[in-house]
Amino acid sequence: MDLGSINPILLLASIMAASTPILLAAIGELVVERAGVLNLGVEGMMITGAICGFALAVNTGSPTLGFAAGAAGGAVLSLLFALLTQVALANHVASGLALTLFGLGLSALLGQGYVGVKPPPTARLDIPVLGDIPVLGPILFSHDLMVYVALALVAVVWAMLKYSRAGLILRAVGENHDAAHALGYKVVRVRVLAIAFGGACAGLGGAYLSLVRVPQWTEGMTAGAGWIALALVVFASWKASRVLLGAWLFGGVSVLQLNLQAAGVAIPVEYLSMSPYLITIVVLVIMSADKSRAPASLGRIFHASQ
Repeated sequence: MDLGSINPILLLASIMAASTPILLAAIGELVVERAGVLNLGVEGMMITGAICGFALAVNTGSPTLGFAAGAAGGAVLSLLFALLTQVALANHVASGLALTLFGLGLSALLGQGYVGVKPPPTARLDIPVLGDIPVLGPILFSHDLMVYVALALVAVVWAMLKYSRAGLILRAVGENHDAAHALGYKVVRVRVLAIAFGGACAGLGGAYLSLVRVPQWTEGMTAGAGWIALALVVFASWKASRVLLGAWLFGGVSVLQLNLQAAGVAIPVEYLSMSPYLITIVVLVIMSADKSRAPASLGRIFHASQ
């Protein structure tokens, strides 16, 4: 066992990258749930975004187009969920589970020709001066653009929900869709836009997985990341800042357990592999002790004729 081989600066820098896929998916799902929609299809949208982004990046040589395709793939799949729940008025839980199964199967089919293929590399940003700061430079300013896009999305969603009229309407729809409809707000339109945004974020997170975190395509490579994103939203009490902390926690424990394995720590690999999920759930349960309630209309079907 050689714990001295673990570089704390590289460890902290890796946390930001490791948390990005979960953070993107979770912040999108936060918006969806604040609109009163429970979408359990995050895993399916992430894996669809992973193969769509990977395939286009490989065929065009452009990671940027790959990320755009990942977001588009997740959004398109989410619109299927919107069609089922907002037009056909199907049950949210059943539709979300079906979406996950469909996404996993579709991605396996589309990805058959991409196993073993390497995607084009995603360049890191070279930020002058800031990147040269000792310790802080490598930790905060040596990442690819998508890491900062994820952080910017958290800030934008937080500000939108707290201060903007659009955020007020979204929260009104999530709290009482009948009252919002009586006030003249287009409940279905608001929810469909929220669902599409959540799908795009989940797809973007999936594309980041296949293009940056694990730069290859393997079937089922999301490995439960979508379910962790769902758990983050609930245990973070539907607050954007807590989602960020939860994603960093999961990313940190994931990176740490890999470093401990490499250092030869005398703990069975199976226990180390399960630790990110277990520790994240335990800590977030403690964080949610303030008893913040879910949006009152979460998962409820809206009947426009009422």
